Amino acid sequence: MNTHQGSTPGHSAHHRAAPASKTTAVILTLLLAFLALSLPSSSTAKVLTDTPAVAVRIVDTVPDDALTPEPVNRSVPRQQAEAAPPPPVPTEIQGPLASPPLRIEYAAAGIDVAVYPMEIDQASRETQSLVPPFTLDGYWLSSFGTPGYGSTNTTYVIGHSWEDRDAPFNRLSSGATPGETFTVTTATGVLTYRVDSVTTFLKSTLKDSDIWRILPNRLVLISCYTEDLWGKNVVVVASPVP
Repeated sequence: MNTHQGSTPGHSAHHRAAPASKTTAVILTLLLAFLALSLPSSSTAKVLTDTPAVAVRIVDTVPDDALTPEPVNRSVPRQQAEAAPPPPVPTEIQGPLASPPLRIEYAAAGIDVAVYPMEIDQASRETQSLVPPFTLDGYWLSSFGTPGYGSTNTTYVIGHSWEDRDAPFNRLSSGATPGETFTVTTATGVLTYRVDSVTTFLKSTLKDSDIWRILPNRLVLISCYTEDLWGKNVVVVASPVP
């Protein structure tokens, strides 16, 4: 794991209050409103064997009944997609060796944030969902891929969008557009990525989407969708620029 700590002093914000609950399971369910990043279901999954302490299950193929995502199109009204094209296979890059991401700078989306590692704990595995620390930072899911040359899986970075104040990941919903580029600083250098797609998913269906396919060199940014914090996530998929 990276030596950075998973929280930053002073990075707190007021969130939408969740009703009290009698059980931990209900509390965890309500916390998903902030960033209910749903993990792939175990019925179509395999266990990562290189990190047994955090044995995260990931989907190799998309289930037949998986919901087709809703694409974000800023020139015409959003409509439910009739068919989801297969994800592009990212180009193998010759550059810095794969290493932990430290910072993301995406000017068009107003993002310039430090990135810290986040392990997937037992509670997250049991609920098939993730809630990152309540800070203004990005969090790299260290049990999946690492960006750079020699990458063996998709790299995932997640972060919060706040309801009652500005935050870097708020602009991911409205500012990210396919074709734009952004940079990721890693422990071994700087990588440039180009946005392939910007998509919204119902939180209940994200775990069954093809974003969990094993695709080396791909990078995925995920946050709550600002127009529906409780119900949807926004997902930005990007590939390295050769």
